[in-house]
Amino acid sequence: MTEIDKRGRLNEEMFSYRVTKNNTVFITWMGKQVKTLKGKEAEKITTKLQQANSKHEVQLILAKVTGNFKRGNERSIN
Repeated sequence: MTEIDKRGRLNEEMFSYRVTKNNTVFITWMGKQVKTLKGKEAEKITTKLQQANSKHEVQLILAKVTGNFKRGNERSIN
């Protein structure tokens, strides 16, 4: 297990994303939209996501983009 994801939370595929026709990226966490990317930032992330080698790597990219999901105190949705 890596130092980045010690608890293995990213294996659960908590993040998802959707790219629209006008290259806007919507990132969701457990079904709730948490981030919207447009312009150059969206292009950069889309490229990284296409180059990802595994689902875990995609989850890590999305977690890093959201920025506030690294403390381990996120509430779970019941």
